[in-house]
Amino acid sequence: MLRVTSNMMSSQLMMNLNRNASRMNDTQLQMSTGRKINKPSDDPVGITYALRYRGELSSNEQYQKNVDNAMSWLDFTDNMMDQAGNVLHRLKVLTVQGSTGTNPQAALDSVSQEVAELKEQLVDIANSRLNGKYVFNGQQYDKAPYYFPNNPDGSTDTSNAGSIMTDTGAVEYLVGENVKIGINVSGNDAFGTGNENVFVMMDRIAQALSAGNQSAASAELANIEASMDRILNMRAEVGAKTNRVELIEGRLGDLELNLSKLQAKTEDADYGELIMRSQIQENIYNASLSAGAKIIQPSLVDFLR
Repeated sequence: MLRVTSNMMSSQLMMNLNRNASRMNDTQLQMSTGRKINKPSDDPVGITYALRYRGELSSNEQYQKNVDNAMSWLDFTDNMMDQAGNVLHRLKVLTVQGSTGTNPQAALDSVSQEVAELKEQLVDIANSRLNGKYVFNGQQYDKAPYYFPNNPDGSTDTSNAGSIMTDTGAVEYLVGENVKIGINVSGNDAFGTGNENVFVMMDRIAQALSAGNQSAASAELANIEASMDRILNMRAEVGAKTNRVELIEGRLGDLELNLSKLQAKTEDADYGELIMRSQIQENIYNASLSAGAKIIQPSLVDFLR
């Protein structure tokens, strides 16, 4: 028969008290942090899932940032092409006005001057930048797609505009796992090349009006229409990309919500359960202290009686 000594009883008491205090401390820690997993040993399986959810949420957050950047680029490109379309519309009005046979040469010169001003405006649009990047020069967005020297009178010399080749490289954003989407429009696709280039066409119109050649100016109306159609086609393409990016944005938002819910179920503490558990553990600890006080109360004199 095993003899139970007072030393054994004291040791067992202290061990039980420490265990109860440790459990109560763990519960209070979860209540203070709001998390039921504060260290890997709390839930080895749960921490594996928690880390996985955190990684996926981090990736999803970066995809959402890429989507925001892509949307900004697409919106800006659409706005610039809208302005370009407005310039071409005004050009058409002026060309029709200048093609009227009753205009004196002074009026034609005024129209020619306005056409030249419209060309300057269109050059600014073609060299538009978003966050320091030229949006119509593909992957070479650090270089202006349409760099022109100045004429002696200070105007822009666009005589070589038809031969300029803008970069055709796609500016792509990673918006999902192995999902890339190109969001840029090439300057050549928007403003044409060769004789169909809008700057070359505007030069021809301005020169024809200055020379009083109204029939030559009138002959450019078909080219203006073609340029307007080209801009509209590019805007339709940008609109289609915008719709796709918006769908991806919605999907990423849903994924973030689902991952956040899963992470919360894995990591977040249930305050109602913790409060109840804390009260129970506190009662157990207090009962242990009370019982222990009675156990270790007898002194050596008590044993010698």
